[in-house]
Amino acid sequence: MAMAMAMGIATPIKCKVTPIINNNYNYNNHHHVLDALYVKRAAELSDKSAGFTSPHPNFGCVIATSASAGKVVGEGYLYGQGTKPAEVQAVETAGEYCRGATAYVNMEPGDCDGDLTALSAFIKAGIARVVIGIRHPLQHLRGKAVQALRSEGLQVDVLGEDIQSVSIEDALKSCLLVNAPLLYRSASRVPFSVLKYAMTLDGKIAASSGHASWISSKKSRSRVFELRGRSDAVIVGGNTVRNDNPRLTPRHGGGHLPMRIVMSQTLDLPEVANLWDVRDVATIVVTQRGARRSFQKFLASKGVEVVEFDILNPKDVVDYLYDRGYLSLLWECGGTLSASAISSGVIHKVHAFVAPKIIGGKNAPSPVGELGMVEMTQALELIDVCYEQIGPDVLISGYLHPIPDLVPVIPSVDETSAIDPSLSPYDSPIIFFYKTWDPYGSFSNFSPHPIRLPDERGDYVTWPSVEHYYQAHKFVGSSNPNARSYVEAIYLAKSPEEAARTGRKIQREHPDMVRSDWENVKTEVMYKALRCKFSIYPHLTSMLLLTAGCVLVEASPHDLFWGGGRDGEGLNYLGRLLMKLRSEFLDGDTNKPEISAGFRES
Repeated sequence: MAMAMAMGIATPIKCKVTPIINNNYNYNNHHHVLDALYVKRAAELSDKSAGFTSPHPNFGCVIATSASAGKVVGEGYLYGQGTKPAEVQAVETAGEYCRGATAYVNMEPGDCDGDLTALSAFIKAGIARVVIGIRHPLQHLRGKAVQALRSEGLQVDVLGEDIQSVSIEDALKSCLLVNAPLLYRSASRVPFSVLKYAMTLDGKIAASSGHASWISSKKSRSRVFELRGRSDAVIVGGNTVRNDNPRLTPRHGGGHLPMRIVMSQTLDLPEVANLWDVRDVATIVVTQRGARRSFQKFLASKGVEVVEFDILNPKDVVDYLYDRGYLSLLWECGGTLSASAISSGVIHKVHAFVAPKIIGGKNAPSPVGELGMVEMTQALELIDVCYEQIGPDVLISGYLHPIPDLVPVIPSVDETSAIDPSLSPYDSPIIFFYKTWDPYGSFSNFSPHPIRLPDERGDYVTWPSVEHYYQAHKFVGSSNPNARSYVEAIYLAKSPEEAARTGRKIQREHPDMVRSDWENVKTEVMYKALRCKFSIYPHLTSMLLLTAGCVLVEASPHDLFWGGGRDGEGLNYLGRLLMKLRSEFLDGDTNKPEISAGFRES
């Protein structure tokens, strides 16, 4: 079934779509109407954390009584991976009303293999029926929760499979929309890419002089901030940096700060630019190998990451960003780069803000440069076009490519060199892990597994994840008396990603706060936390032991210390520590960290 999916928008849109009609549907089925209503509500709730959960799915949950009135007794949504699951929040809110009730979720539960927290909450609370919007798009998680719940005696209905009607079709579309980037990525191995531009009624993105502030209205620009806040990264070209000096931040669109990416073949860029200020949000410059080495050093001194490509083109950049785990990209570039991206086939959707203005100008730039087309019959036609009036402007959006099949196949990883010198890459298979959604994602220091370890006073503290513990211990024992407040801020971070952002930012802005021996002890801190995690959770220990004989590689393409790097040049210390831990467990080392009573996984 081909169905358009879009990045969520706060206000209603009028779309040119053809309704799906099947005379066999029971239009008047009261229960189907309620099912559709509550699943749509779950999707709506899940969208509240758009941008924060990435690169993980948006989850929402609604619990309603089974009476004909279907009263809502509990709701919840996932703020970020590693935080309290939406299902658990809803169960806790509903309390005793859960017994015999129906739970509605926009997506099949499960964001980390082996994490059964959400399912256990439903089962223990006495939920009788679960209605699921869509099955999990990742192959190694797809159908697992459905099977597990049914094996416990719960009735499980999946939209479009077990229940069908016109209202159900509408609810199903809502579930697809809210997780469109993940669905597209899992099916096509590329991030979901949206091209955004603002133009005058006569198709210009600037005057002949290059002046472009402002084409669109303030309301339209606020919408752009919102789109940025829902994206993992915003991409611009060198011309945009030189002419506009943008910040590319969602100044009015929420707290999520997307990565800023500049594509420049020659690095003919100014030394003074807002994008070189990385105090609040990072910037990556991607360029041709060997371009302006001196300027690369200058950018590095500013804290800007530089990534070189043999031949710089949008397709290779998008593939690289896929490897970094990005779900959604927003292209805010000029006509030259837009044309290159469209020609490369990496743009999937277009947002065009059209202002009721005429600027004219023979040499005034247009939003898309030369595509090599000479006849109107060659023009690219958008599908599932939507129109929305925003102040005086009109937002026209649609797809350049149809959404691929929604039954994804996770491809096998490419062969790369093994990093660990103790194992032969020719004799030993390689197991890659990176994001917690991977089949071996539980090995990640970002996985949602709390650990309990003694602090410097010997009192046991429960840390939400290994990453929380690791980031906080950059400042534990620091001679600076203010360091304690930073430890507390990291401890209270709502997700492992947020803990990492907080810790790295503090380290970057206040290097004097970092403990003096950090570079010498950081691997020991990480190992201690990993050892605790794998000792507490038996299923993780079993998963680790089953990898015996395999090389474990943390597949981050940009972290050259903990990860394997982009071309196998990384040190892969996280993989090394896990293999060391595996060896100790296989040798029967019983000297595991002491676990306080009541914390060990049952």
